[in-house]
Amino acid sequence: MSSATIEPTHWVLSLSCPDRPGIVHAVAGLLAEHGGNITESQQFGDPLSGLFFMRVQVTASTPRDVLTSALTSLGGAFDMQWTLDVVGRPVRTLVMGSTAAHCLNDLAFRQRSENLPIDLVAVVSNHTALEPLASFYGIPFHHVPVTSATKAQAEGRLLELVQELDVELVVLARYMQILSDDLCRALQGRVINIHHSFLPSFKGARPYAQAHDRGVKLIGATAHYVTGELDEGPIIEQDVERVDHSRAVEDLVALGQDVERRALARAVRWHAEHRVLLDGHRTIVFK
Repeated sequence: MSSATIEPTHWVLSLSCPDRPGIVHAVAGLLAEHGGNITESQQFGDPLSGLFFMRVQVTASTPRDVLTSALTSLGGAFDMQWTLDVVGRPVRTLVMGSTAAHCLNDLAFRQRSENLPIDLVAVVSNHTALEPLASFYGIPFHHVPVTSATKAQAEGRLLELVQELDVELVVLARYMQILSDDLCRALQGRVINIHHSFLPSFKGARPYAQAHDRGVKLIGATAHYVTGELDEGPIIEQDVERVDHSRAVEDLVALGQDVERRALARAVRWHAEHRVLLDGHRTIVFK
């Protein structure tokens, strides 16, 4: 079958490499040689890291294996890291939560109603409070209790599920457990967490009550990749909400949950659309 008879596919190519002249020309030329029509292109050269980042959407009838072979050759010439995927393909996603339901509910609703490009294949929780919500959306629920004595076994079970279900992304949707360094390394670049942005202040229990007591004027949320350093991973998205003295603690909690939902949904969408590239401890986000 000739490439002319193959139905065109809308591809997304994301790449990073040491910055040097000719990268854009080489990428565009390769895509043109293979009959590609570029529909979206963004690039950024970081003067601090010396790296170049690029995201391209292209329509082409060329088979995937042919494009992959050509990109592999180009990648070797430019010391390039790259990914190629179909635009809009749902990313197989596992959500971890504890008892708070707002983030899980929001992701499941957006997947159903707003074409959030994820496929929620499992919910894993150390409690059973989220099981009815998972059942409502038809998502398989796995209760994996965690204690100090069973933490290693629980993480082993998580890795089994990741492998069995071919999970590409893990989302910590208010999962109130700290992942081990070994687990963070095993899933590097594939785990997104959401937390309130009061950190490092107001740690521990009832952070919104602590913040209210101090009279904060801004509350917010941070979505980031998970690393072995607690809440120190590369930031993908942040959002804030202004408050004043008239707000009760309950108001702050409700506003905080809304901010968390928004920030997490954007981070998950951008990751699933291959818009986030790692630049050391930072991220490049092509919106």
